[in-house]
Amino acid sequence: MDNPSPFTMCRIPLEDEQISSFYHITSKECFWPILHTFPTYFNVNNANWKIFEEVNKRFAMAACAEAAEGATVWVHDYNLWLAPGYIRAERPDLKIAFFHHTPFPGNDVFAILPWREQILESLLCCDVVGFHIPRYTENFARAATTLVGAKRGPKVPVDQKFIEVGTALSEGTVTSHLEHNGRTIQLLSSPVGTSPDLIQELCWSPSVESHGELIVQDTKKGRKLILSASRVDYTKGNEELLLAFERLLERRKDLHGQVVLMLACVAAASGMKIYEDTQRSIEEMAGRINGRFSQIDWVPIRFSTRRIPYDEMIAWFCHADVCWITPLRDGLNLVAKEYAAARRNRGGVLVLSEFTGASVVLNGAVLTNPYSNRRMDEAIESALEMNEDEQRERMSRMTDAVESYTVSDWAEEQMSGLSPSTPQ
Repeated sequence: MDNPSPFTMCRIPLEDEQISSFYHITSKECFWPILHTFPTYFNVNNANWKIFEEVNKRFAMAACAEAAEGATVWVHDYNLWLAPGYIRAERPDLKIAFFHHTPFPGNDVFAILPWREQILESLLCCDVVGFHIPRYTENFARAATTLVGAKRGPKVPVDQKFIEVGTALSEGTVTSHLEHNGRTIQLLSSPVGTSPDLIQELCWSPSVESHGELIVQDTKKGRKLILSASRVDYTKGNEELLLAFERLLERRKDLHGQVVLMLACVAAASGMKIYEDTQRSIEEMAGRINGRFSQIDWVPIRFSTRRIPYDEMIAWFCHADVCWITPLRDGLNLVAKEYAAARRNRGGVLVLSEFTGASVVLNGAVLTNPYSNRRMDEAIESALEMNEDEQRERMSRMTDAVESYTVSDWAEEQMSGLSPSTPQ
């Protein structure tokens, strides 16, 4: 962090109308609900596909202008789905890698998008297409074969870093590559890593220790601390988590005054009604629960929508007895990995939705199903009652997994799929 690799940033100016249409409407109202398998939230009526094409082409042409002969262009996420196609047409000499940071849905859901063929044809202009976990890779391979006629390569066993069976998103085998229009497209399943060395160094920094003292004095006060960190989004399961916490307090009067939930839920960008409605619902729910159960010296829920600085968040990781992560869908969830990195030799319990990509790489988490009240209730009670030895054994497995596959390993694995022999 003190000596980052040098890089040059090229800013691409966009008009307000382009930003609104490209990001707030087409990306968030059309693509986001489909990618996370919430088709009832899908709204295509206000989408301007021409603007989405224009913005993608502008990014693509900027990359082409910067790239040296035979260079690699690494494109990230669904907002730039069309960029690979424009890059390939303009600069056939370039190698193109694409990484998809969100889930990739099942074929019947992805096919709802009216521009599905154009999106797939663009991605099939890449040399490498990467996803967090094999399930998303398989979903993409199926869409490419059934919707635009790509040919599948053989299936191979998944890498040992993945849990092959027993979770909602497990896969035992995965498609190695696709062939389309005379090209071979390598498919890679690579869950984004963290920087565990940096996190563990920060754990003992004066800033984190100072934040930790405030957490102990102002929030914990000898109680068990449950931390949930996400953002305001209907996919994140914040409302399901709050209802589960309310049921816990209803069942377990012995926990009154003995446990506190810190819900760090970063507010969404302004101007998107669905997220404003979600935030209002979360705020009202937290207020109602606090109103029901608060005592003179105890407020059960601490709720924050501000963006918490990283060193302060590390302090929360260090002092949280339980990290409770319950998205209804999530591409990966780095918070879960960061919590594990911060808990080396500390114990603690990670309660994790099995609908996160992280659930198939963190063997040691207490998995839960946010669609099931019973499973949510069982998981949080199990976490609060878990003995220290089991906590340490589970956390050791997760910390080992995080340390053995860092963000650098992720980047290297994605780049390893690029080969000079790959057809251009």
